[in-house]
Amino acid sequence: MSETFVPLRLRDELDALADTGLYPSEESFLADAVNTLLAARPDVREALACQLYARGVFSLGRAAEWSGLTIETLKAALHRRGIARTAFESPDEISAMARQTLRAAGRNQP
Repeated sequence: MSETFVPLRLRDELDALADTGLYPSEESFLADAVNTLLAARPDVREALACQLYARGVFSLGRAAEWSGLTIETLKAALHRRGIARTAFESPDEISAMARQTLRAAGRNQP
């Protein structure tokens, strides 16, 4: 007699997890699960960074830093997704991006 696999509902899994005592809260478990997913799936991390940029949560520099991408790579990712770039960056972030670009080009400036 074969058993039929019955998938658990997410709510059942989260409730059972709470009973294990492995995490202090559901939120801490979900944060750990998302961080694990993002570490394993750089494509998801890139897509999420692009969406957070599009929503105005991240500036271009912060989205690049958070995703682990260069600013130029993030710009290309935004373009591929049809996300228009806007000037959410602060003057300090713009200066930092300019310095980073000059370093990358081998043209360090004081």
